[in-house]
Amino acid sequence: MKVKLTISYDGTNYCGWQSQPNGNGVQKEIEKAIEKLTGEKVAVTGSGRTDAGVHAQGQVASFSIEKATIPAEKYFKALNTLLPEDIRVIKSQKVNEDFCAIKSAKQKTYEYTFYKSQVELPLKEKYQTKLSENLNVERIKECAKLFVGEHDFKCFCASGSSAKTTVRTIYEIKIKNSKTQLKILVSGNGFLYKMVRSLVGTLIACGEEKIGEKEIAEMLKTGKKHGIRTMPAKGLCLIKVKY
Repeated sequence: MKVKLTISYDGTNYCGWQSQPNGNGVQKEIEKAIEKLTGEKVAVTGSGRTDAGVHAQGQVASFSIEKATIPAEKYFKALNTLLPEDIRVIKSQKVNEDFCAIKSAKQKTYEYTFYKSQVELPLKEKYQTKLSENLNVERIKECAKLFVGEHDFKCFCASGSSAKTTVRTIYEIKIKNSKTQLKILVSGNGFLYKMVRSLVGTLIACGEEKIGEKEIAEMLKTGKKHGIRTMPAKGLCLIKVKY
């Protein structure tokens, strides 16, 4: 039986979705919980890797189980009794055997959240990044349009990536602005290592009027970095994966 899980987690205490030699990943915790529940060792496939410290509201994962003694739709409740409190399965369902959380994914949406304040606010610091500057939000919106479409994003990929190609398609970038908060939502067919955090950092530089549309166009064309800043992981959350 193939089971699809929709997962929410606080990434603060994890080295990302995938376990590393020097750190524990969310994937490992879920695999351990499934083994405790079923007695079977399984490999859980996620829709993609989230970086260390990045959160998820709608990560998707799948696994195959030989002994289907538990209905797929009941896995989420059973697993939640065995998982750490910062990881929760919010839905489980049976899917076709050819379903793969990573290969079947069509679109992913990430959200980066800033709060506006002159001082750090302890109740926001864990999941948001502070902004104190007066940003030109209209300029951010204009610059964001240049990222939409298919481009080679190699200069927005951090070293250490194992991607075979750096070409990706951005479907949409939404900017939500209020007096106390700024949110940047990025939807695409896939993302490179630290790509979203680099895109967001570049857009903030646009809002600070440190760079503009000309520099972004040049980066996309030549692959040469120009004022790219990678934002902290804590403000980033995987919102949704579409299939």
